[in-house]
Amino acid sequence: MDRAEFSLVGRHGTEIVYDVWTPDAEITGLVVLSHGLGEHARRYDHVAAVLGDLGLIVYAIDHRGHGRSGGKRLESKNWSDYVSDLHELFRIARTAHPNTKTFLLGHSMGGAIALSYALEHQAELDGLMLSGPAVVLGDGTPKILVPIGKLLGRIAPSVPVQALDSADVSRDPAVVAAYDADPLVHHGKVPAGLASHLVGAMESFPAALPSLTLPVLLQHGSEDKLADVAGSRMIAERAGSTDLTLEVYDGLFHEVFNEPEREQVLDDLVAWLAPRVNRQPRSAGESTPR
Repeated sequence: MDRAEFSLVGRHGTEIVYDVWTPDAEITGLVVLSHGLGEHARRYDHVAAVLGDLGLIVYAIDHRGHGRSGGKRLESKNWSDYVSDLHELFRIARTAHPNTKTFLLGHSMGGAIALSYALEHQAELDGLMLSGPAVVLGDGTPKILVPIGKLLGRIAPSVPVQALDSADVSRDPAVVAAYDADPLVHHGKVPAGLASHLVGAMESFPAALPSLTLPVLLQHGSEDKLADVAGSRMIAERAGSTDLTLEVYDGLFHEVFNEPEREQVLDDLVAWLAPRVNRQPRSAGESTPR
């Protein structure tokens, strides 16, 4: 599977870097991948390789302010900027591969971005896959902090408010060590502006989800401390889709694709996608369609 790096010009003239992984076999469909907060697309090389086994070509963005893309680190002027960048990447991918089945895969904050995109553009998608989506506030977040955080996000968006604990990323020490040593990963605190915009997106989802009718796969670790599993359950309960699969993995942390049980998680992803692109999976994980 070959990988090539490209860039596009996003909103406000920001350079957005993206990768394209092209399978060796005939292309059966395309996947656009939306990574999580503070990280970058190259952390999904192994996921792209598995998808390539199905003949899927993968386009993966480095969100603005992340990884190799331009913009102040984790700066967010507007949540819609992320959705707009993703839309431009879809335009490029569809122009290169017209009449191709199209899927969107989002993780963590990238799952929230993907959900926002799908709610606006689901007619253009054949399926949505979300891994540990950050779509609800955790139970440990005091309610009084939400309005304070929103106010701070408006008046002082660059103020750092909270850092992510890398130990919560995975139970695999090698994954955590690589995450800590990765110079393209943001290791500082999350600015108030981005935190505020993410909370705003979260608040919009419950009312909008009944309109989501495309096929959906949700994969979440039961012990995810960075994105509450209640978010995936909320999507499963509220979404209007009649083709929805929820996989909750007992004991797994946030990055289910990077946990010791990653092979089972990836098998489940492949098993869900395979019939949708008319391919046989390399091995079938169990799923429970609704």
